[in-house]
Amino acid sequence: MSQLFTPITIRGETIPNRVWVSPMCQYSSDTEDGRCRPWHLIHYGSRAQGGAGLVMVEATAVQPEGRITPWDLGFWSDDQSGSFEQVAEAIDRTGSTPAIQLAHAGRKASHTKPWEGSDFLEIGDGGWEIIGPSPVKFQDDWGTPTELTIEDIDAVVADFASAARRSVDVGMRAIELHMAHGYLGCEFLSPLSNLRQDEFGGSLRNRSRFTLQAVRAVRKTIPESMPLFVRVSATEYMDDGWDIDECVQLCQWLKDEGVDLIDCSSGGNSVDQNLEPYPGYQVQFSSRIRNDTDMLTGAVGLITEPRQAEKILAHEEADVVLLARELLRDPYWPLHAREVLDDDKSTWPDQYARAAGIPSIAR
Repeated sequence: MSQLFTPITIRGETIPNRVWVSPMCQYSSDTEDGRCRPWHLIHYGSRAQGGAGLVMVEATAVQPEGRITPWDLGFWSDDQSGSFEQVAEAIDRTGSTPAIQLAHAGRKASHTKPWEGSDFLEIGDGGWEIIGPSPVKFQDDWGTPTELTIEDIDAVVADFASAARRSVDVGMRAIELHMAHGYLGCEFLSPLSNLRQDEFGGSLRNRSRFTLQAVRAVRKTIPESMPLFVRVSATEYMDDGWDIDECVQLCQWLKDEGVDLIDCSSGGNSVDQNLEPYPGYQVQFSSRIRNDTDMLTGAVGLITEPRQAEKILAHEEADVVLLARELLRDPYWPLHAREVLDDDKSTWPDQYARAAGIPSIAR
């Protein structure tokens, strides 16, 4: 059997294969609601039915102000639990592992949907006050974030823990914290967006403090048997900015705090980043972090072909592969990939067997 379709056990969770659904925002909740809608139930259920070993629900805000758009998912209230429970159950019933990414958008919050331009929403137009480690804009035509006080930081950390507790209660079996792509955790890590002079700014350890505190709070909240992941931007592709060397040190600290896997992405914290993506361009980061910290890592980014994914695992450049846009194009990519790599159609759902050419006694 291919490595891509072997199980992986992390703490108390055995995930049936190493094709994971990367968290991808759908911007399809109702304004001010934050709940999963029928779109989410069908979307995530389809990827689970398609054979992914782990299906991760998109960036879910731990505070209303932490949403990228008013249509983002959020888990800041017990009242939202029912909708997430339905999604977790739909994923679980297929044999896949339900997971969720918890997030706070920081200075990149309060925008319209991408297909409506991703324009910054002013308070009078349905937006809200945005926050960040320092009053530094992401780009000129976006809002200036209000600098978080120590009390504000404590509140955000507590809300990460509360959202994690709710996630456990509704049946999620793994949690990822989003500290990448220029959102709040990433903003604290970067010396370009974090200009603070207190214990949350300056040195690498200080800039890492918010991320480490959030991880520590979540790890104490969830069961010891539950896997905890962190998504990082391994570099921000900017001179004098956050880089892979700093990221490796952060990941070592995360390991010490009980993080089990690093989801290795990059970029997103500067509009001026110098990035030219190519197939598998972020695998170098999952490989470096894996080798330097002896942690499990996930590779993500322009991974589209079964043999490409298998090669990453065979060369020990990552332990799992997360697919994003390829699984938007084809929710059944894992089923097709298993045919390609293992000549195996046995995991096709019985209801779809005729489409896979599996013999049936039905007439």
